[in-house]
Amino acid sequence: RGLAAGPEMHFGFQTVTEEERREKIYRVFETVAKKYDVMNDSMTLGIHRVWKDILMHKMNPCPGTLLLDVAGGTGDIAFRFINYVRSVQQRQLQKKLKHHQNLSWQEIFESYQKDQFKSLGDSQVVVCDINREMLKVGKQKAQYLGYSEGLSWVLGNAEELPFDDDKFDVYTIAFGIRNVTCIDLALQEAYRVLKPGGRFLCLEFSHVSNPLLSRLYDLYSFQVIPVLGEVIAGDWRSYQYLVESIRQFPPQEELKAMIEDAGFLKVDYENLNFGIVAIHSGFKL
Repeated sequence: RGLAAGPEMHFGFQTVTEEERREKIYRVFETVAKKYDVMNDSMTLGIHRVWKDILMHKMNPCPGTLLLDVAGGTGDIAFRFINYVRSVQQRQLQKKLKHHQNLSWQEIFESYQKDQFKSLGDSQVVVCDINREMLKVGKQKAQYLGYSEGLSWVLGNAEELPFDDDKFDVYTIAFGIRNVTCIDLALQEAYRVLKPGGRFLCLEFSHVSNPLLSRLYDLYSFQVIPVLGEVIAGDWRSYQYLVESIRQFPPQEELKAMIEDAGFLKVDYENLNFGIVAIHSGFKL
């Protein structure tokens, strides 16, 4: 296609055109969708669950929060959000009933039923993913685990979100931003769809500062993870790409600067496990 091919980009350690990168990444996630949870557990030895819990505590959503989770096809963040909001709502209800000691049993029962019925307190989470297979897996999981209230699934691109301006209270992207073709565009879109006062949270593999740990981590990443991919999913290539994409991703300070360039304020990050992953946070003020 000559000049129309667009700028050259990285797909792992390969150099490809923008369009090729988009197609290749789509195929990777189409391939790994069904094994995605097993893959995460094997790649991170299960620690990804703890990282996602930490992200949720950092968010600390209250009932009524409207969350957009981008690249969250398998529902990991969405389900945690629903659980978290439910438990906050539950605590608020118990507190309320404690302060009304003189209520009759009937009144307590009615109040409880009414509040239980609104166990998410108008909270909602919209999961947006570009990959149909990932969304399919997420929907199946939601059905199996019994999540339906306050949850919706949308097929969409992080670089061109199908939502109005100033719509969401919180935007999350967990282990998704490094697979976006143009990170700057995705950050601008995150800024656009957040309400003023809204919060951006990104959980992503990052850069390990300790040299010894960094060497061990490289050894594990390049020697062990692709083998696990072959054993678990019969898919060496996809896992090799995932490892390479982590190494190509901008370090903490660089990503922080990119988030600020998109317009976010009060941007900071927290390293987890010596920077193997980091949570970046910013506000649209």
